[in-house]
Amino acid sequence: MIDYNKIIASELSLRQQQVKQSLELLIEGATVPFIARYRKEKTGSLDETQIRDIWERYNYLIELEKRKETILDAIKNQDKLTDELQKKIEACLSKTELEDLYLPYKPKRRTKATIAREKGLERLAELIKSLNHPNAKPQALETIAQDYLSEEKGVHTIQEALQGASDILAEEVSEKANLRAYLRDYLMKESVFISKIKKDYPEGSTKYEMYRNFQASVTKIAPHNILALFRGEAEKIIALEIDFDEEFILSYLEYQEIKTKSKPIKAFYQSMLKDAFNRLIKPSLLREVRTDRKNWADIESINTFEINLRELLLSPPAGMQPTLAIDPGFRTGCKVVILSETGQFLEYQAIFPHSGESKQKEAKNTLANLITKYNIKLIAIGNGTASRETDQFVAEVIKSLENKPIKVIVNESGASIYSASDVAREEFPDLDITVRGAISIGRRLQDPLAELVKIDPKSIGVGQYQHDVDQKLLKKNLEETVESCVNYVGVDLNTASKQLLIFVSGITPTIANNIVSYRDKNGKFTNRKELLKVSKLGPKAFEQAAGFLRIRNGKNPLDNTAVHPESYEIVETIIKQLEVSLTDINKVGDRLKSLDLNTFVTDTIGLPTLEDVIEELEKPGRDPREEFKYATFKEGVTEISDLTEGMVLEGVITNVVNFGAFVDIGVHQDGLIHISQLANYFVSDPKDVVKVGEVVKVKVLEIDEKLKRISLSMKEV
Repeated sequence: MIDYNKIIASELSLRQQQVKQSLELLIEGATVPFIARYRKEKTGSLDETQIRDIWERYNYLIELEKRKETILDAIKNQDKLTDELQKKIEACLSKTELEDLYLPYKPKRRTKATIAREKGLERLAELIKSLNHPNAKPQALETIAQDYLSEEKGVHTIQEALQGASDILAEEVSEKANLRAYLRDYLMKESVFISKIKKDYPEGSTKYEMYRNFQASVTKIAPHNILALFRGEAEKIIALEIDFDEEFILSYLEYQEIKTKSKPIKAFYQSMLKDAFNRLIKPSLLREVRTDRKNWADIESINTFEINLRELLLSPPAGMQPTLAIDPGFRTGCKVVILSETGQFLEYQAIFPHSGESKQKEAKNTLANLITKYNIKLIAIGNGTASRETDQFVAEVIKSLENKPIKVIVNESGASIYSASDVAREEFPDLDITVRGAISIGRRLQDPLAELVKIDPKSIGVGQYQHDVDQKLLKKNLEETVESCVNYVGVDLNTASKQLLIFVSGITPTIANNIVSYRDKNGKFTNRKELLKVSKLGPKAFEQAAGFLRIRNGKNPLDNTAVHPESYEIVETIIKQLEVSLTDINKVGDRLKSLDLNTFVTDTIGLPTLEDVIEELEKPGRDPREEFKYATFKEGVTEISDLTEGMVLEGVITNVVNFGAFVDIGVHQDGLIHISQLANYFVSDPKDVVKVGEVVKVKVLEIDEKLKRISLSMKEV
């Protein structure tokens, strides 16, 4: 019986007890965020990534065991299972190694070897194999082959007989697990990708120009290069090959397989091995190299997407304040919506500030009146068409006001997808698509996380080749990222949408719907225990979810913290010792820090939980996200034509990729900071220097208006 705990612990450099306890919790149905936050005593304070790695490897090994059973049964049914083979199969820890061992016994379509066996040439192959020995008695191959000629079986000539024997031996060689493992490793380490643009595409006519005469080591090629090459190949623009030293491989095969000193037998084997490699081994191993590199590139690109998505979802919120949001437009006007401090839609107006002087004057009055009427604190302007022109118009309006709201240009990627979605129709069935889009822009400023969870992450605009990677893996990893972010920040139980609640630990779509229905019927939740009155939300779901759900101004101040209800009793003990009320606990930070936490340790609550509890009590109800900052775009720079080389601008990082970072500098076209221009030192990974949503200063290096390309630098700015 395979010891999963031991294997996983060894592979991930963890203690077996950490793996065992984590797996037990996961198998019982606990979520990763819950385990990482509230079961630190059991896991030894493993983080979410480590717990997910354990679960992923465990499921891989489970699948591997099932496959082993199938393979062992298949070989048994052929009466070919030896004790040695069974031990090798049972000891396998990789699917590739397992399939290599199974290959000789795997049912095949009719091959050259099976046809040769049907012609009775297997015995001839065995005879030739027996001659491949240093001490074998020399025999002429033609003489041996003579006995296997058969008109009835279709073996008409000696050459046909020898070729059939060669086909049988070639298949045997191609199925040797040790040879395949060595050659696979060699190709992975030593081969090179070489690409050319096909003759149908003259120079400068394709976006794949950099791959016209491109080559890169299989081990060193960048993930984005792999994905671009494969996409260009699929579009029949790029011709892609894998180059390697074939002479070395054939020499290796000869060294491993040829034992005879007889020149005729040696020549036969050399020809057979060349055929075995070129016809049987090379095609499958090159496919494996391509698949391996594609899978690696997928994982790397998805990881980049995950990091960007996390940074975007955890963008600092401007805060739940009265907000005016504008979806800009020229001919069709600007859609203006008013949102309350809870994100509730209050009013809609269309204004036309870019349609002549009289319309502009009317738009100014309308906007000023709305700002005054609703005591607007925030103005969100979408960064699409007419964004900078609208930004300048709003700035003029604000100048005349006594109380000036904060004006921010908001990235509206995916807003149009949201506005046409079922979610948006359910939220605002009577509103036009463009109005829904404006609402989304405003809510993104108030609380990015709460609004962005409603949009398919692939539509948010922070990925790299997201349509080229494994879509199933992408969906799984992005959903895990959203889940992680939502539970890291916590959710206001009384304002959260159904779409946000779905990502809370332990909350299913049905329970999320029931929470909203309960809230609509009974009013605000006043304490966490009230959750148990929600249909289908039982003790297990409550355990998983309660710590991540917040109740502001509820009956118990702890309900607005990340302290889990199971730890409320220990908090009562702590405040009694401090002789302070729960509402004043945050005022005695020094005394909290000086507590000897060991005196509060119990059988179920250890130091890690107590440390988390103290941290929460010091700043109850705090938002873990960073302080809100926004970029100020340069006045007079609204189009790419306004840029000049050397100009220094402020902008916002919109996407980070393997080769650099894209920046919105307010000209409707993001500029690129190449990885070589991110810092005054060598940068191996752009994610080490910048992150999505970060406000940065950049210098314009180069402008190509025709191709709409802007090269930027962060060096010495």
